Amino acid sequence: MEQVVTEHNEIHFPEIEKRILAISEFVKQVVVTKRDNELTAFIYPDFDRLEKANVINIEEKLKWYAVELYNIEAEQGKRVTNYKILTHPFREQPETVSTNTEIEPDNAIYRELKKYLGSVTASPIFPASHLELDLGLDSLEYVMLFMFIEKSYALHLDEEQFSKLMVLEDLYLWIEKHYKKSDISSVNWHDILKEKSKEILVYSPWVMMVWKWTLLPFLKLYLKLKVTGIENLPSSPFIIAPTHHSMLDGFVVLATLPSSVLKKSFFLAYEGEFGTPRLRPVAKYSQMLLIDVDKNIKASLQRTALPLIESQNLVIFPEGARSRDGKLLEFKKFFAILSEELNVPIVPVVMKGTFEAMPTGRIFPKREKISIKYLEPIYPDDESYDKLSDRVRDSIREELKKA
Repeated sequence: MEQVVTEHNEIHFPEIEKRILAISEFVKQVVVTKRDNELTAFIYPDFDRLEKANVINIEEKLKWYAVELYNIEAEQGKRVTNYKILTHPFREQPETVSTNTEIEPDNAIYRELKKYLGSVTASPIFPASHLELDLGLDSLEYVMLFMFIEKSYALHLDEEQFSKLMVLEDLYLWIEKHYKKSDISSVNWHDILKEKSKEILVYSPWVMMVWKWTLLPFLKLYLKLKVTGIENLPSSPFIIAPTHHSMLDGFVVLATLPSSVLKKSFFLAYEGEFGTPRLRPVAKYSQMLLIDVDKNIKASLQRTALPLIESQNLVIFPEGARSRDGKLLEFKKFFAILSEELNVPIVPVVMKGTFEAMPTGRIFPKREKISIKYLEPIYPDDESYDKLSDRVRDSIREELKKA
């Protein structure tokens, strides 16, 4: 049995592997090892189960519902800090699995699809490439790919179908079998976001006021909440982009926004957390917009844009997930896409103390001092989405450095 002796106790790799396998049904094989004094997990997913569950964001699913769920219960020193997702079982040698991956079909659809993918990824592209795990496509790029296929080949591709076609060769063969035309068309975010939507915003200003005046006294008295920067809020519409280190964060933003701003603000939330039978009615009448990254992605993103199109405000956590260790995560760029394409400013928001008060796994907050600061708005300047996202992240990072 492989093990490592730490300063305080032994790390038994098979025990960690067994626990990760027990936590997630989507992990088929896992090997944990120690590299550069950090635990690394090599994960081979159960692609059959992922396909049956229509999961198309495999990395996100395994990160948050396998690795991070294990880390929540693990002792310090036994937590997995790095992971790599494999596309082939451990027993297969590289030379075996790569056979014929460079023999490309002499097919126009394949060449057109490869050319399009080459515009969104710098990774080498082969027929056997997995669109997410090899080429690095994410939810936003899936939407663009779906639109490219729809406009170029008159084919509607949804997430359920796509979960079975995530290898390039499978996708091109499916298009070749079903396509109705071949007229290669360009796609862009402006057209997608401006496309007429059937969605209708549900306004609940008085419910929002009840939330605010229930939460604010508690936060001020129990957690000594300090609020600064309210004067930096511009006229609607605008995007509010807070840090996300705790379950408290959304409540702190809701409680501290001025009433006139709060009544016009909608909060982005995940279907998996707030779409349960018990919480869905609460979400509906609390001006929440629920999205599912594995289902109806395009409709979800269009729903997210709707408040801004209607001159309202949008609260969106740019990290896309809650930090498990209190450190700033990489930013997802959709908030920057919204800002650039709809020409609305972004207000970065920094919260301190919320992680210490209520880290992941805690049900009720500890009595810690917390603060929230609304920073100066950042305006889009006809720049790349990544550059705008970086400007917001730099603003937040600089504020976090301050005592």
